[in-house]
Amino acid sequence: MGTAVLSGLVLVVALVLPSVALENGLALTPPMGWLAWERFRCNVDCRGDPRNCISETLFYEMADRLAEDGWRDLGYKYINIDDCWSAKQRDAAGRLVPDPERFPRGIKALADYVHARGLKLGIYGDLGILTCGGYPGTTLDRVEQDAQTFAEWGVDMLKLDGCYSSGEEQAKGYPEMARALNATGRPIVYSCSWPAYQGGLPPKVNYTILAEVCNLWRNYDDIQDSWDSVLSILDWFFANQDVLQPVAGPGHWNDPDMLIIGNFGLSYEQSRSQMALWTVMAAPLLMSTDLRTISPSAKEILQNRLMIQINQDPLGIQGRRIVKEKSHIEVFLRPLSQAASALVFFSRRTDMPFVYTTSLAKLHFPEDAVYEVQDVYSGKIISGLKTEDSFSVVINPTGVVMWYLSPTALPPQPWHVVRQQAPSAGFRPVLL
Repeated sequence: MGTAVLSGLVLVVALVLPSVALENGLALTPPMGWLAWERFRCNVDCRGDPRNCISETLFYEMADRLAEDGWRDLGYKYINIDDCWSAKQRDAAGRLVPDPERFPRGIKALADYVHARGLKLGIYGDLGILTCGGYPGTTLDRVEQDAQTFAEWGVDMLKLDGCYSSGEEQAKGYPEMARALNATGRPIVYSCSWPAYQGGLPPKVNYTILAEVCNLWRNYDDIQDSWDSVLSILDWFFANQDVLQPVAGPGHWNDPDMLIIGNFGLSYEQSRSQMALWTVMAAPLLMSTDLRTISPSAKEILQNRLMIQINQDPLGIQGRRIVKEKSHIEVFLRPLSQAASALVFFSRRTDMPFVYTTSLAKLHFPEDAVYEVQDVYSGKIISGLKTEDSFSVVINPTGVVMWYLSPTALPPQPWHVVRQQAPSAGFRPVLL
């Protein structure tokens, strides 16, 4: 697409923004829940594999697990259907319908079941001729109809993918769906894949417009069940943090994709790393694993109360990488409410545990402050840590040490910092 056309599209969207803006008051903290795709994909073989196919049984059973195994009470409230749920054709009135063999009771009955358990239901659509899996898509002439259908079913979140659509159709369709969802009168969290189809970065992606249109958005590639995939996502997000970090906040989040903890591709240390790094990114926590068979160790990582508290911090500031050492140790900082902070010390090493020594002063914390530190995973507490005190952490290969720091004494002079700083100025915790 030519630059002139792109500029024109941005202008057109910008001109209609007042009537497009989502304004739904939803997702004021990153959404938490469960999403089918990474673990169960487009498995529609319910005769050969009834336990793991995309069917109402899978979602009823996962809803039971979320409600009964402690997930819901920690904030994991969304149970999200992904691709391949629908019949291959719309009905006579042009409406989307679920596959009658795999969802015989329909989506409304599933939503009612989910709601009765204090949970919320998410569904998947695609702004194009077909979904990525080859099912009916939502072309521009179907946007209002599909939004109304989802609302009538009792859907609480819509993930709108972008397969089989052009850049022009996406520039019209994503804002149009925001308007259509608003018009239903039902509160529906809106997850967009728009930037992922435009390379994720300006000038093709206008994050000012995106934050007005969507509650969360996929910026980059789909996650796969491997450590290499986690690292590739991590590398892209933090290489581009100067663009991405300022645009996140209450009601509008960058989405690095699902948590794959509990599957097959990550070690214990790598699982802890993904959880910590997604939390410091203020990412949605959408698990994609089999909650019926999840291991105790994976469950313990995903149900860490302090971790979830940090992820759900009401300030909603996305963290940044502030140190990248030649020793392959990296440090990430997320400012939190009440002058607290989260630090993640991450090792890319693959040889042996590494002793990393630093101080809060080297990490740009304010002078003359004193902190109580809690290790997020071990629970160990360090009291009276001063900014100038040197300390060491032992980080396992591909692992993390994560700290929650709350001030017990602050400097006498008010210490203010803007939400985002130029890279050269350093990125400091926020004191409010």
